[in-house]
This record gives sequence, C-alpha cells and structure tokens, in this order.
Amino acid sequence: MIHVRDLSKTYTVHEKAPGLMGSVRSLFARKTVARHAVQGVSLHVAEGEILGLVGANGAGKTTLVKMLAGIIHPTSGEATVLGHIPWQRENDFRRQIALVMGQKAQLWWDLPAADGFLLLREIYRIPEARYRENLAYLAETLDVTRHLHVQVRRLSLGERMKMELIAALLHDPKIVFLDEPTIGLDLTAQRAIREFILSYRETRKPAIILTSHYMEDIERLCKRIVIIDEGAFLYDGPLDQVASRHTSQKVITAHLERPASLPPAVLAGLGTLVKQEEYLLQVRVLRARVAEAAATILRELPVADLAIDEEDIGTVIERIFRERRVGPS
Repeated sequence: MIHVRDLSKTYTVHEKAPGLMGSVRSLFARKTVARHAVQGVSLHVAEGEILGLVGANGAGKTTLVKMLAGIIHPTSGEATVLGHIPWQRENDFRRQIALVMGQKAQLWWDLPAADGFLLLREIYRIPEARYRENLAYLAETLDVTRHLHVQVRRLSLGERMKMELIAALLHDPKIVFLDEPTIGLDLTAQRAIREFILSYRETRKPAIILTSHYMEDIERLCKRIVIIDEGAFLYDGPLDQVASRHTSQKVITAHLERPASLPPAVLAGLGTLVKQEEYLLQVRVLRARVAEAAATILRELPVADLAIDEEDIGTVIERIFRERRVGPS
C-alpha cells in the first residue's frame, strides 16, 4: 500500500553569525547551509499494519509523514501510496487517506463537531447511509455520542481528539497517518485512544503510520517500528527484537519474602545494580550470565518471586540515539 525508495527532503537555510557584528555581516553575506530533514529512506507498509515512527524532536518523523500525505514535495526519491504519487494530490488519492495531527485541529472551534462532520460528508461525497453508519460506529466506539452537538471549544482535550479522529475516519480511509495523536492527553484518554485504534484496525484494516513520543503508544499499538534520527533510519524491524539486537544485557528482578541484601562482593559479581530495597533487588546482567546470576540470587536471598526481562524499550532506544552521537559508552 505504501512503497518508499530513497526518499529525501533537504532544506536550505541561512545561518547567522553570533553577536552584533555577525548580525550586521549577515545582512550583506549570508552563509547558506543544507539541512537534511529526511535522508534516503526506504520502507514498505502493508494493509492492516501499524508502523511506529520513533525519534526525537526534529528527527524527521513529521516531515516523512507530510511527504507521504502529499503536503510537501521531496527533494529526491520515489514514493507511491495506494498506487498514487502523494505530492501530485490527485482527488482519488486524497479520498483514501487521513491525517491526524495531535497539535493541529481541522474542526471549527465555535461549532459543534456534528456540524463539521456534515461539511466533511459533502467534501468527501459520502453517501448518506454510509455517513450515518460510520458516524454512529465511531461515536459509539469512542464514547462521545452525547457530545456531538456540543461546541468543540467546550470539550475537554481528550474529547476534542476523539472528535478529530471521527472527522478523519468518516470517509473510510485506506491509509491513516497519526502524528502524535495522544500528545497532552491524560492517561485515561490515552488508553481510550489506543484501544480505539486497535479496534479500528481490526475491523477496517487500514495501513497506519503512527508517530509518538509516548513509548506506551508504540509498545501497545506497533509490532514493527522505525527508529529515525537526523532524517536517517537507524532500525526498521520488529519491536520485540530491538532489545535483543541493541543490548547485551537483561534485567533480573527479585521480590523478597523478608528484608535482606546481598554482600557487596557478591552483588558486584552479578552485574550492575539497578535498585535495591528491603523487599526488592534489581540488577542488570550480561545475557551470557543470566542463568548464573539468577542461581546466585535464589541461593543467597529469600526470593518470593523472580523475573527476567529485556531492558525497557525506551531505555534501549535512548542508548541507540546516544551511541549514534557520541559512540558506545
């Protein structure tokens, strides 16, 4: 459904020299610098797949999404979405995609959401029966039926985001771009949005590209992720393999029956201490020494429960970014 090959976007910016004299010189001779927002990326997204884009601010996530949605032109490379070249903005292409940006609204602030939906029905030429069926399904699933005739400005942030999702999905898009859909929402609203996205994917089978700074969004929704930094892909593959490919350690967590601690010499021989409390011990150990370390903990401490886990995915991704910039620690 989405095919991208060697896609790049470069901006030309003018750099100003620091200080007052630098500002004066810049009036007459500006230094031009090329900024690479996206650098030669390639990817494929299939029907029903949710692809997560992970990266810091300015990494190129939103630029890539905007190119695939046809909002901006690339500098070089190729992309087809549903067989269309996105930046040609053909009507048939635009009828089959949806873009939701968590920091931008498409509904009118002073009108009820229901009035905005009626306008969108006309814009997308949605048949009356299909429109009513889709609106009823979306409003009921998101639990906002009672708010349809309330002015958008009087809704909570979570309710407004749900209305934005309805507005984007009324026309049954085959491709959905979600750029930070849970930004600023409380935990309850975030959870509701995530559950809705999973339910919608199961019933309607669109291809979804999701960007988010919340790792819980990525872990709950995406089986495959792309890690992007400075416009380049650092990783493209299964989420559950990120830790195994990019870290040589696991975390052992022991819950104790009674307060106890390991002798410093024994603890030092296990690995790196993460946390030690009266009823809890958590250490990070090399994969090759997991069995040995677990056996030592079971032998030396009154263990009630023991768990061996991969490192937190957010921690692993932060390490990948750090090592790219400063090298392995």
